Amino acid sequence: FKNYPRQTWKKMIELLTANTPNGKKISIMLEEINFEYKVTKININKDEQFKPDFIKLSPFRKIPVIIDHDSKKSLFESGAILIYLGEKSRKFYDKDQRTVINQWLMGQMGYIGPLLGQHHQFHHYNPGKSEFGEERYFKIAEKIYKELDERLSVSKFLAGTDYTIADIATFPWIARHEWHDIGLKKFVNLTRWYKEVSKREAVQKGYDLLNKGEIIPKV
Repeated sequence: FKNYPRQTWKKMIELLTANTPNGKKISIMLEEINFEYKVTKININKDEQFKPDFIKLSPFRKIPVIIDHDSKKSLFESGAILIYLGEKSRKFYDKDQRTVINQWLMGQMGYIGPLLGQHHQFHHYNPGKSEFGEERYFKIAEKIYKELDERLSVSKFLAGTDYTIADIATFPWIARHEWHDIGLKKFVNLTRWYKEVSKREAVQKGYDLLNKGEIIPKV
């Protein structure tokens, strides 16, 4: 980790990230558990994720990464980081609910995030380049909204009655609802959940990952 400045504060976490939904998951979690942390920005637009020292920390060349200077451990993959922080803090990852939490967390990691990410690529970043891609991922994004809405019609939060790392993982992706053009307000239960999570002070602070006054989009 020689090129990344290190501190020795108690419970200090260094978050190496870009300002993306996956990055915001971790800053929100760190705010929720009230751990001291610092952000080291990785400029993915300048390919800093491909530098040798970063690859040592993240073999898939992806953000985010954390370095826990308390335990002298580093972790990559946002879902694994959330689990680690949940175990370390004993918050938002109740040991008696982990089977359910893990299912919704893995659903976000393997389905919601990657496919909404493809929708971003075709619909937001590169419109007009592939009619097939735009139509395909718009339909998938709409399906994701419907499925989340169905779940939240019978459950206060994704994994049950309690707010957990599954909600923290999913929220930043739905916070890009303006990019999706699906119409979040059409989904009553998903909107209720989104508004409730948006009100949390830690979520508001963590969403403003780079401390530039970024505000959570309203419905």
